This record gives sequence, structure tokens and C-alpha cells, in this order.
Amino acid sequence: MMSSSLSLFNFPARVFSAAAALRVGLLFYGLYQDAHSPVKYTDIDYMVFTDAARFVSRGSSPYARDTYRYTPLLAWILLPTSWTGPWGLHLWFSFGKAFFAVADLVAGWLIMRVLQLQFGMDRTRALKYASIWLLNPMVATISTRGSSEGLLGVMVVALLWAVTQRHIPLAGLLLGIAVHFKIYPFIYAPSLIWWLDAEREPAPRVESDEGSGKTAVSGFVDRISDFLTPSRVALGLTALSTFSALNLSMYMLYGLPFMQHTYLHHLTRVDHRHNFSPYNILLYLSAARGTQRDGVNFESLAFIPQLFISAMAIPLVLARKSLPGAMLAQTFAFVTFNKVCTSQYFLWYLILLPFYLSDSSFLKRPALGISAVFLWALSQTIWLGQGFRLEFLGISSFVPGLWLASLAFFAVNVWILGVIITDVGSLETAPRSSNDNMSAKTAFATGEAVLASGAAFGLSPRDELDETRRRTISDYIQQLEEFQELDDEEEVDE
Repeated sequence: MMSSSLSLFNFPARVFSAAAALRVGLLFYGLYQDAHSPVKYTDIDYMVFTDAARFVSRGSSPYARDTYRYTPLLAWILLPTSWTGPWGLHLWFSFGKAFFAVADLVAGWLIMRVLQLQFGMDRTRALKYASIWLLNPMVATISTRGSSEGLLGVMVVALLWAVTQRHIPLAGLLLGIAVHFKIYPFIYAPSLIWWLDAEREPAPRVESDEGSGKTAVSGFVDRISDFLTPSRVALGLTALSTFSALNLSMYMLYGLPFMQHTYLHHLTRVDHRHNFSPYNILLYLSAARGTQRDGVNFESLAFIPQLFISAMAIPLVLARKSLPGAMLAQTFAFVTFNKVCTSQYFLWYLILLPFYLSDSSFLKRPALGISAVFLWALSQTIWLGQGFRLEFLGISSFVPGLWLASLAFFAVNVWILGVIITDVGSLETAPRSSNDNMSAKTAFATGEAVLASGAAFGLSPRDELDETRRRTISDYIQQLEEFQELDDEEEVDE
């Protein structure tokens, strides 16, 4: 059993073939269930997507379809689902499901590449962690039911890859597209900006020696100048211009309905069906009152704690510790505290899980990891049981059943979020490239020499070193330090 597992992860083609076979099998099973069961496999959202695509194919607006709350780009992508084959058969109806399943595979490949490039993992280990997404039945089921979250996952992982590999304009482009496609990725902007500090600029920063005569105003200006690094400015301008261009184009095509259904709707959204959130019952009561409501609508205020935690507090505390870890914590917090929480939203943080698990307490302490998975699944199952009683059996289970189940699921998620934040927060912040005892030029040269020595030995930052290599590199660094001391003494003599 062990050897077969190892052989599977030694060959990417086998893992990706297994992932593809899983999705193909689910696609065909879905066709069977849709044809023979009163409970349909296809997600209701997919029916909304394809109806909107059909309206577009007839030259109409996708928003002619009630409850279509997405960018027109999604309806455009799914235009093939409106094509008819011989004898009027809708042979292309499942095109979107297949497209989203392929997006799953692309996302998995990107996860593997980021783990190799940024985390220094070998291919076998990276593939094991990527399989958390690729071979996950939950991920495959949601995509093959017709959810577009896998497509968004491609954008998020591609964004992470672009930033960490210093492709800043591309990262800004991806961020702008992702936020246009689905609003929530905007929470990553503060983490990206905070992570892209002066330390990560490609050229060394040289500090001026004339700092004694600075005034408070000039000091403030210098701080602003230091914050507005070229990478930060490029990322912000590219993301903002991409997002604005897409929105302006869609507004010119579809007018106010585009703004209302794609963005403004979420401010007053009161969806309560299939909603794991503890806001569920309040949203139900709010929807029941309809427009006959006085005072403040709480659904418009529910964003305050959610955005404070996910878009402000977590980036400030965690982004410089670990960008992928901060993004995971942000997403987990955003979903947990969202007033609407459905199963599709779980994919938003599941795709970032492989970047965190290798250094997590959940793997270092297996009992903790097993408990977290068990409690997360159990609390969700309890909620689904109450939801089944309500929606399929017609038994009123709002209070106390559904409400208590929502609170239990929320509590489990908050506990897991606390573990993630603690783990990421315990990581060491990357050291600065200069300090009071070393000139920026010498520090940069030393850093480049150390990196070059590692590359010469064929090492990546997280590779384990044997004793011979460790001693050789240690001796090399010691020689560099001695040269640096001589350099400092010469500067003092001058």
C-alpha cells in the first residue's frame, strides 16, 4: 500500500489522470442522477448561469434572468451551453461543468508549481500537498455540479504565483480580474501591498547619512516615499485600472442592472437557503418582512466585523510573516463571518490550504488535525440534517435546531481560524537587508553571495542539508563575514 502511494505521487501524470477520471466519473453520474432522481445533481446556480448565457446568445442581457448576480463574463464563457445539436438536442449543456472541472486541474498544477518555486519542495512532496485539492471529492463534486469556484481558484493561485515570482504587472492584472469576477479577492490587496515592502525590491536600498537635520515633515514625507515602492505602485495601478476598465465596459453594455446585480445587491443580500451562517435565522426574518422594515437593516452592517478581521487585522499581523498563510487566514475569516455561507465558499480557502499545512499544528500534532476535521465535518452534518428536515420534509426546524447547528459550526470554524492565525503568527519575519552595523551595499553583496552559494550546491531554501554541505556553506559564510569585518575596519580608518 505504501509503495503504491509513493509510486502515484512520483508521477504527476498519474495524479492528474486520477483527478481527471474522478471528475469525468462524477460528470456522468450527474447526468444519470438528473435523469432518474427527483433530487438533482446539477446545482441551481448552474441553471442560472446557462439561462443567462442563453439570453446573451439571443442578444439580450444576462440580467434578464432573475437571480443572476455575476459578471457578464461568466455568461459569455458559457455561451456554448446555449448551442443545440442535431434534432434540437442540447448536447453542449454540460460544457460549463467540464470547463470548471478543467479549471480544477489547472489550479492543482499551479498549486504544485508554487510549492516547488516558493516553498522549495521537491515534485513528489509538492504533488502530495496539491492532491489535497486535486483528489478532494468535495472539490470535484462542487465543480462538476456546475459551480464556478474552481475558475476563481485558478485566478487566486495564479495571483499568488505572480506576486511571489515578482511578475507585479501580471499580479495586478489578475487581482483586477479576480475582484471583477467575484468581489471577495479584494481582501488580498492589503496583504499583497504590506508584503511588497522595501525589503523585496529588486535593487538594494541605500540609506542616506544626512538624517540628523530632518524635520518632522520631511521625516513623514520620507516614510510615505518609503511606503510607495515601485512594486506597490505598479500593483495598485494595474489592479485598479484593470478592475475599472472591466466595470466601465460592462456598465456601457448593460447599464445600471450590471451594477445593481453584480455589486450593490450584496449590500442588502438576505439569502437564507443553504446558509450555514449564524445570520441565517435573522436573514429569514428580514426576508419575511420584505420591504416593510423600519430602522437600520442589520444585513448592511454585517460586513463591519467581517471586513475588519479579514481585510485589516489579519493582513497587518500576518502578511509579512507568510503571504500564503495570511491569505488563507483572511479567506477563512471572510467565509466564517460572512452573512451568507454556502458549501461553494469552502473552496475559497481549501485551495490555499496546501500552502499552510506543511508548517501547521494540524500536521505536527495529528490528534489536533483529526479533531479539527472531525468537528468541522460533524457540525456541518448536523446542520445539513436540520436543513433536510426543513427543506425536504417541511418540518419547521429553525429554532432551536437550525440556529444551534449554525452556532456550533461557527464556533468550530472560529476555533480552526484561531489555530491558523497562531501558526502563521509564530513564523519568523524575514530579516531586513540592512542594519546599523552594515552598509546596504555590503549587505546586498553578502546576500547575493549566500544565495549564489546555495544555487551552486543545487539547493532551494527549504531543502534539508547533509552534514558535508552544511559545513561547506557555513565555512563560506564565515569567510564572507570576515571580509565584511575587514571592510568595516577600512571604512573606520578612512
